[in-house]
Amino acid sequence: LTLVTGFGADKTMTAVISGEADIGFMGSESSIYTYNEGANDYVINFAQLTQRAGNFLVGRSAEPDFSWQDLKGKTVLGGRAGGMPEMVFEYILKKNGIDPAKDLTIDQSIDFGSTAAAFSGGKGDYTVEFEPSATALESMDAGYHVVASLGVDSGYVPYTCFSAKKSYVNQNAATVQKFTNALQKGMDYVAGHTPEEIAKVIKPQFKETDEATLETIISRYYSQDTWKTDLILQQDSFTLLEDILIDAGQLSDYVNLSLIHISEPTRQAEIS
Repeated sequence: LTLVTGFGADKTMTAVISGEADIGFMGSESSIYTYNEGANDYVINFAQLTQRAGNFLVGRSAEPDFSWQDLKGKTVLGGRAGGMPEMVFEYILKKNGIDPAKDLTIDQSIDFGSTAAAFSGGKGDYTVEFEPSATALESMDAGYHVVASLGVDSGYVPYTCFSAKKSYVNQNAATVQKFTNALQKGMDYVAGHTPEEIAKVIKPQFKETDEATLETIISRYYSQDTWKTDLILQQDSFTLLEDILIDAGQLSDYVNLSLIHISEPTRQAEIS
């Protein structure tokens, strides 16, 4: 296969819809948007990889007793409006009785990928970061610490899935199944090996990151049950995703999961 970095769900979805890519790896909310736009050959999900949001709240000091209430009156470097990281963050705030618009300041003016540098440069009281930025901030000896996991506090959501157009899945069922089987072998390896062993295997793909840092990142994701073990998108997690989208004003009503995902009984039988 040819692996190309998509640089975001919107660009990845465009590549899949246009036929530039056969399979896309992105947030499953993208398939909901595409379906709601009325496309006949819409995109369906056939394998869920992660079940937790992968970002963390980083503060300027260790806070072992951190509470989301501590963000009241503070400035947080957040994500773009309508983006999944920002929607998950605001969902957690509301779940904890915090008004994102009134109780704190969320700075959304900084480009994704630049928030860690802005934070270390003095902007904000907290920042929301993915890996490896979260661990990189902690390793700067400036006292920065991950104080909360958005993935843990938001709950299980189908954060990333492998998807393809309905026509591609129907016309290439054997290829999609073999691809899924290969993914399942990968998840079996992850579930059966330590973060140290996994770090050694994936190190060639992360040449800019030392092995010790990779171990730290994998351990953090490992401990919070980030990766799916069976690749099957479940109704309860899909409903939670829709709750987050509806709460953010990005979705007006629920979508039938069976329309945009291969049915669970069929997948279980095929994998076994």
